[in-house]
Amino acid sequence: MLDGMDPSALPHYFKLFNEIGIIEQLSRTFLEAQLPDGLIAPHFSVLNHLIRVKDGQTPLVLARAFQVPKTSMTHTLAGLEKRRLVEMRPNPKDARSKQVWLTEDGQRVRDETIARLGPEFISVGQAIPPEKVQAVLPILEELRIYLDKARDIA
Repeated sequence: MLDGMDPSALPHYFKLFNEIGIIEQLSRTFLEAQLPDGLIAPHFSVLNHLIRVKDGQTPLVLARAFQVPKTSMTHTLAGLEKRRLVEMRPNPKDARSKQVWLTEDGQRVRDETIARLGPEFISVGQAIPPEKVQAVLPILEELRIYLDKARDIA
């Protein structure tokens, strides 16, 4: 027993994470097919994060949220800023840093991309009924919340 868990359950957890990884790769491919030229999944992820969580965050906070080096986040933000999808503004709390703000164009690109994904979602919906998707969402959200907290503790 591993802290009360039967060791024979461990392969199920590996399979779960393996399936999630494969799904991430496949979903990234169909997302990137719907993005405007020059944008990739990390660009979209930042736009979506700024809407879902909040904009006005520093590049360092974003790098930590995405678990990437600050240099990688700076590169991603530079690509978004070049396309005028985000705007870098001075941080009023710390003059040494900047804050990232979503522009109207950034909001529009994010919304249009989601709209272009509609046919993909309809196709998935025909293969997997909405009731099954709704049933699995709480488990995935619980897993995400756990992993997020575990990351913050580490």
